[in-house]
Amino acid sequence: MKDINHNIGFTRTRIPRPQILHKSVGCARSMEPVVCSHRRCPCKMNSTPWKDSVQRAPCLNSRTDLSGSLSMDDFWTEVENIKQSSDSELEEGNVVDAKTPEEGEAEAEWLQDTGLSDLISDHASDGSNAVLLSTLTKTQTAAVQRRLDTYSHSRRKKCKQPVRDVRDVFGAAASREILTETEESARDLTEQGSRILHNTPVEGGLGGFMSPSRVPGKDELFNTDVAYSEQAAAGPKRNLQRKPRRLQEDCLLPKLKIPKGRLGVTRIGDLSPQDMKKIPTLALIELTALCDVLDLDLKRNKAVKRKASENRIFGVPLSVLWENDQKIIPNTRVPLILQALLSSLEKKGLDTEGILRISGSQARIKSLQQKLENDFYAGLFSWEEVHQNDISGLLKRFIRELPTPLLTTEYISAFASVQHIPDLKQRLQALNLLVLILPEANRNALKALLEFLRKVAVQEKNNKMNLWNISTVIAPNLFMHKAVPAKIPEGQEKQLAEGAADVVRMMIHYQDLLWTVSSFLVAQVRKLNENNGRRYQFYDRRIRNLLRKMHTDKEKAEKNQAEPSKMVKIQASLFLKDPLEVHLDNGTKAVDVLKQFHKNVCQNNWNLVSTVNLLKCNGSVDSSNLVLYEVGGNINERCLDPDTYLLDLYNINPNGEWIIKQNPPSPPVL
Repeated sequence: MKDINHNIGFTRTRIPRPQILHKSVGCARSMEPVVCSHRRCPCKMNSTPWKDSVQRAPCLNSRTDLSGSLSMDDFWTEVENIKQSSDSELEEGNVVDAKTPEEGEAEAEWLQDTGLSDLISDHASDGSNAVLLSTLTKTQTAAVQRRLDTYSHSRRKKCKQPVRDVRDVFGAAASREILTETEESARDLTEQGSRILHNTPVEGGLGGFMSPSRVPGKDELFNTDVAYSEQAAAGPKRNLQRKPRRLQEDCLLPKLKIPKGRLGVTRIGDLSPQDMKKIPTLALIELTALCDVLDLDLKRNKAVKRKASENRIFGVPLSVLWENDQKIIPNTRVPLILQALLSSLEKKGLDTEGILRISGSQARIKSLQQKLENDFYAGLFSWEEVHQNDISGLLKRFIRELPTPLLTTEYISAFASVQHIPDLKQRLQALNLLVLILPEANRNALKALLEFLRKVAVQEKNNKMNLWNISTVIAPNLFMHKAVPAKIPEGQEKQLAEGAADVVRMMIHYQDLLWTVSSFLVAQVRKLNENNGRRYQFYDRRIRNLLRKMHTDKEKAEKNQAEPSKMVKIQASLFLKDPLEVHLDNGTKAVDVLKQFHKNVCQNNWNLVSTVNLLKCNGSVDSSNLVLYEVGGNINERCLDPDTYLLDLYNINPNGEWIIKQNPPSPPVL
């Protein structure tokens, strides 16, 4: 894979997992380097002669016009505020650097994270590798092989026993059959992606400029049916010597819409915990494959463990806070302190001019922090007496003092480096995959934060904080962290600062899209579930039988798809003693069944079949509270989109069951 770093003189930033490296030029209004004085800021160059001062970009007065929305004043002011609040508290031993792995170590950790560590072990595989590999597309398989080759090369350089070839693990003939099957599937995906790409306006040209085919104000489609790496492979080959993005011309974010396929859209939270555990592995492989197609370099470091804080709130890992708070309020998904901070700001701060930007008294914030440590869990802390600017200061301090970044030590620099991808849709694809890779506690907390920030942006007329203002204030708090010191090349401070703010802006604006589990990932989970039940040793005969069975299942699915209608049973144990028999045709959606079920249950008159015996209905069933779940077969559990076409779903998962449930009540928000 081509290494682009020597062409642009970019010193490798310490990025644990995916790092995306390209030269980028920021706002052309100011060509002078803007330097942050904070030694841990990813926008700082330690060797610069101006390191003790902050040079701000020219003031852009308009809040709503194209150029005014790109002012970086708030960013540098926030950096100075962070510096002032932390300088007196920092101790030399508290800054923990991220280690640079030795050659081959990053690939070994990558294979470990993706569940393919057996490929480099000295023990025989138990079959999980073939199960996972059988679900991968052509580009994903190539990404795995590339990491194996790099690891093998590093082992040979160290004069160690070389790792086994994939063909040694699965057998030469079997490997060819597996790869052939994978390539056929990938070819279908590639052809489908090519058709979609040719029929859908894509950001063309060099440097991510808006293409002539883009119509302002019109929704553009964001395809999730085809793997992102396959879409990139099917698109035009891009020249690395491309023109850089310019934020002025990319300021207006277009509307993107996920087209609903016949199986509906799957959101994070719709899948069971068992199935969601498979998503990060698949997302990491796909992100790696996507960046390989784009000729972008991926590196990973690992962070040294830091000493745990003795506090109960500030400086405590998110996972620990979440686990402790679930003992207080079961099923809570966001730490209670973060809920309280966001809720208090939402109640009394959304209309406050300059909220988030105007800092409260640092001495007062520090005193409030100590009171929270002592009184919050005892229920003695009064939010009514706290000024909204102090609450916003507490919120930002809480984020900064997490022992590992909210975006995690492993991925924080990868989030920041998304800015270097010229194409907007591909930037969002990378962000979507990164969100899916995050640990659940971090992902839930990030979602709560972004939802609040969107509410702040909606109240722009009152609080004078537009989307760009919010992004420039929040970006330093998300990307500046003592656990991940950054090495920034001279002259790129301003560009990287703008890029970090732009990434935050995209996460706020497109957050609904980012919390979508792409259809191609759900399809891979289904295939994993189908194959995981078959435990076998890696002999050629067994592999051939597996492939034959896969072809047979495919033929059955195609046969089922030809059926114009089907009678199925739907469980509704909360309301009915016996399952309901429902006739499906090509137009039957989940929402149709739910509406009819609600209507007939409340009228005690379901007439689809005479054998249905209804339980007593108290008339309080809310149709908006009813959901249809797909359970079993090739999925553990999935909450169905109301627009799911049920006959298509049956053809995909004929062995599954459908259950009508009431949505569980949300845990109370403080």
